[in-house]
Amino acid sequence: MLAKRIIPCLDIRNGQTVKGINFVNIQEVGDPVELGAKYAAEGADELCFLDITATHEGRKTFVELVKRIAAYINIPFTVGGGISEIGDAEKLLAAGADKISINSSAVRNPQLIDDLALNFGSQFVVVAIDARGDENNHWTVTVNGGRIPTEKELFSWSKEAEDRGAGEILFTSMNHDGTKNGFANEQLAQMADSLKIPIIASGGAGASDHFVDVFTKGKADAGLAASIFHYNEIPIPVLKKYLKDKGIVVR
Repeated sequence: MLAKRIIPCLDIRNGQTVKGINFVNIQEVGDPVELGAKYAAEGADELCFLDITATHEGRKTFVELVKRIAAYINIPFTVGGGISEIGDAEKLLAAGADKISINSSAVRNPQLIDDLALNFGSQFVVVAIDARGDENNHWTVTVNGGRIPTEKELFSWSKEAEDRGAGEILFTSMNHDGTKNGFANEQLAQMADSLKIPIIASGGAGASDHFVDVFTKGKADAGLAASIFHYNEIPIPVLKKYLKDKGIVVR
């Protein structure tokens, strides 16, 4: 069994780390360079940096900020936000990113997944999917930070992303985001059963047990969270010890 990964996420807006609930009510929570260094020191397996308004505002991710964060960490670093062409990915790779995350741009131009995988390798390409579910378990893929619903459906889109060369899927349930009531385990398990690539679960972490559930019931390969780490509600070393005690293999 592969070790499960714990990934703190830095949602960035205007150079500051922020956090919202169901993608709204955004609050500033701190300096991303300091937070990134802190999480790396505490034993995070990877770090995820998402410039959450880059696509909506029609601009590129802050390359300088990526450089500054990369200088302080020694763990794999995924960067997303406003990446729409090969040149954007090249700049971020040069700035210190280990992987890039594409979301809205992949929905609008699925060929981008193929192109990035061909140029950099699948391991470099994370396709992030923000989706909202209804009472019939129909999950609609959204773009622009969850602002715009699309014609795409979660399970068919994640399969297409894999077929096009994505190395991982980062699924955020908008229904669960920021609620701290647990992850979308049913949907994660369904996705895990249909895909061969790793799945990162995002949206809903509020307690250590939620990570136990997401790795067992949800069959996720990694658990991503923000506010529980930013507000020090569950320090990473405490969470990892808890998971080990529950028989879950962590790094």
